[in-house]
Amino acid sequence: MIVANPLLVATDVPPIPAAQAWAKAYDGRHGPLINLAQAVPGTPPADELARRISEAAGTPEAATYGGLAGDAVLREALARDISATYGGSVEAADVAITAGCNQAFFAAAMALARAGDQVVIPTPWYFNHKMALDMLGIEAVPLPALAQNAFVPQPEDARPLIGPRTRALLLVTPNNPTGATYPPETIAAFRDLCEETGIALVLDETYRDFMPEGLGRPHDLFAGDWRGRLVHLYSFSKAYAIPGHRLGAMVADPAIIREVGKVLDTIQICPPRAAQGPVAWAIDGVRAWREEKRGEINARAAIFRRAVAEAPGWEISAIGAYFAFVRHPFDADAVDVGERLAREGGIITLPGPFFGPGLDRHIRFAFANVADEVLPAVPARLRALG
Repeated sequence: MIVANPLLVATDVPPIPAAQAWAKAYDGRHGPLINLAQAVPGTPPADELARRISEAAGTPEAATYGGLAGDAVLREALARDISATYGGSVEAADVAITAGCNQAFFAAAMALARAGDQVVIPTPWYFNHKMALDMLGIEAVPLPALAQNAFVPQPEDARPLIGPRTRALLLVTPNNPTGATYPPETIAAFRDLCEETGIALVLDETYRDFMPEGLGRPHDLFAGDWRGRLVHLYSFSKAYAIPGHRLGAMVADPAIIREVGKVLDTIQICPPRAAQGPVAWAIDGVRAWREEKRGEINARAAIFRRAVAEAPGWEISAIGAYFAFVRHPFDADAVDVGERLAREGGIITLPGPFFGPGLDRHIRFAFANVADEVLPAVPARLRALG
């Protein structure tokens, strides 16, 4: 009998299918099902980007292998964009294009740590990050990000967690699952801590194109000599509304990028090619469209905030790009509340315990993928739970 790898067997299953299964029992009493479980763009890509991808997909080049680290045109375009966005200096040699940001994190974890090593990750965590570490045998050391701090982790809380087996510390900002955007000074303090303790800072900025109004530059980590400690992760899925084309990126010292190439060659050989050239064009070509979508998401967050305020006992602890982390009013585990919300209220969400320990009172709502006119139906369904 074939026996599966024990590390893989011990890894939690992805939670989204489980939450979707709860909704099968919903009888439609409150109207159509509202899916607030998965972070997907609520609109298709810009028309011109979609047209260019369609044309590129029919070319002979799109059907051939590309470079391990992606096509030069996209690596160069992203390097220019990051340099301009953060006020630093990034070169194409610092960039690897990956098959989505999940692959970028998996490759980063393999490049930085081995089985038995440790990576510090704040809770709530993005479940795929924890799953990747678990299946690689890398210990995820929880760093609690507390509700009283709007779920922004604190560097002083991380310091005692760093030991001789620690290889990296992970930050996700704007955050999945909470939506919290970490202040630049907090990110800089974590950078300083990583430099002091000799570990890497892995910074996942999948949602950096959806920063709240008026915050300006996310941080200044790319200024000066950044290559010694920083590994930056990015996704094109959300900002360009192309999650099915699976394009992400890692930015790091070229020495790390070379090692990551071994991982990418083994898993994927090269990232999907059809969208790379069109997305390289779109970085500047649909910038106005991207800004418009950012405004729409920020406006939707305000609509969701008003909706929750109409449901007594429910309280938003953090909200931002794509997500809100909401405290429920019941003396019950959030998994039970989330299941009731799907079965009885017709709203699919992800309960806090799916994102780590100590989160029994919170539920994640992913509001970006629903229309503005749908959200006003939420408070009545929350109130219906009693």
